[in-house]
Amino acid sequence: MVHMFDEDDVIRVYVPPGWPGAVRPPGAQGWEKSAEAFLLDACPSEYRGYQVLRRHPVALARMAREFVASQLVATRTGLAGVRTSLAGVVDTSTVDQTVAVLQQEEARLVRVARGVELVEKALRDVRFKPRL
Repeated sequence: MVHMFDEDDVIRVYVPPGWPGAVRPPGAQGWEKSAEAFLLDACPSEYRGYQVLRRHPVALARMAREFVASQLVATRTGLAGVRTSLAGVVDTSTVDQTVAVLQQEEARLVRVARGVELVEKALRDVRFKPRL
């Protein structure tokens, strides 16, 4: 639970597990700007130049969701074939280190995908409730 202080009241906003730490809770001052920055970081740098994505964060979230999903597919495909494709080209230690990198990247992308999904929902005015 996150507490945000309005002038006279305490507003309680729940953000679910996986909510990106760099994004302020929905409704907090500057939350959409922090969401935009997070989403842009999840996308190719060229996306920063498209004003429509900056004017409409929900469109940016949609693009980020698709981009991160495609990165995850590519990483998993690479992981599935890395040992075969590098066998005999580099030593076993390098293959193992490459596998470890791809596994770390897969885990990172899973976290980013979850964060993007949650931010997109919040941009679509979904309010999160704790599960019992």
